[in-house]
Amino acid sequence: MFRSKRSNYVRRLWRNRITTSTDSEDQKSSKLDTHQSSDFERDLKAASHVFLKRLKEKQLELLLEAVESKGGAATACVLLPRGELKIGHKTLSPDILCCLLFRWPDLPNGSELRRLKHTCKFNKDSAESAGYVCCNPYHLSRLATTPESAAPPPYSEVAWDWKALQHTSKLLPIRTSSTETGNTPTSRLNHWPPSDASGVDGEAMNPWCSIAYWENRTRVGRMFPVMSDFVNIFYELPHGDGFCLGHLQTESRSENVIRTRTKIGYGLVLSKELDGVWIYNRSNYALFINSPTLDDPQSRTLTVVKVLPGFSIKAFDYTLAEILEVTRKEPDVPVGPTDPNSLRISFVKGWGERYTRQLITSCPCWVEIILSVPSR
Repeated sequence: MFRSKRSNYVRRLWRNRITTSTDSEDQKSSKLDTHQSSDFERDLKAASHVFLKRLKEKQLELLLEAVESKGGAATACVLLPRGELKIGHKTLSPDILCCLLFRWPDLPNGSELRRLKHTCKFNKDSAESAGYVCCNPYHLSRLATTPESAAPPPYSEVAWDWKALQHTSKLLPIRTSSTETGNTPTSRLNHWPPSDASGVDGEAMNPWCSIAYWENRTRVGRMFPVMSDFVNIFYELPHGDGFCLGHLQTESRSENVIRTRTKIGYGLVLSKELDGVWIYNRSNYALFINSPTLDDPQSRTLTVVKVLPGFSIKAFDYTLAEILEVTRKEPDVPVGPTDPNSLRISFVKGWGERYTRQLITSCPCWVEIILSVPSR
């Protein structure tokens, strides 16, 4: 007997569900007992089948395309009617249910989810979207936990006026260079403009950042300028473009570097948004990130934040960067790079106080993001 196309889509979707969060070694510790209970699993299965069978054929097709892509391709929004679904003693919205089924079975609630603006075109305020929500699970990410030290400098020392601080930072150009070589100078301003890739009268703007790829202490390839509001940095990607690290060649590589490069996979997405620079980890392994606005301004050591697969983080906060520039005093010589507008991201391997690798130059594969703003 021939089965309908809808039934086939439902079966394939159910086969693609994630039953545990062990897709990567880094997620093993994040399981929650509540989502492992047999009662919840039974209720989830029953509610999921009812939910999927209610969807139209086109909706099922779009959802299946997104799930089977595993985030390796740009997929369309999957618009489903808003509403609450009863699962045991819980009520979930359709987008949260799709995330539980196809990405994070340990997701406690929807408050730690963030919509990925570089790929999700859903606008909840438009008339066409009224009553709908995008349920593409790869249009969402989980928010990484940032260290408490990422807060602004302590207010106990000076009585700060937040509004005054945000308006008094001067547009003074600062000449800085690559924190590792000193050979890649860029011009910067303390004021960060809104995210807009277009220039005046259609003219192209200067790159808002440049990317350098490193293997231990050796820079490989040329600086990669970024013009658009987001860029993929990856080793291999089925569909998409950006900065492909897999194409970069060098005379010799250690076994450690070769192994790490193959684990970069889909890599990360670097995006410039209104409030800062965001990083989304779309690989199967952790990223390790250092940024001036994640550091403790009172500390001599660097703060390195671990970002798990599927998580995103605001790696550079524009407002906080301006405040830190206004309040910065002559510091002691810190340990490691000190460029106030540069980010460092290591793939797979961490560094810092909790690792045997004290400096990022000991990491096999990493990138340096040098932020820049054109003079006006």
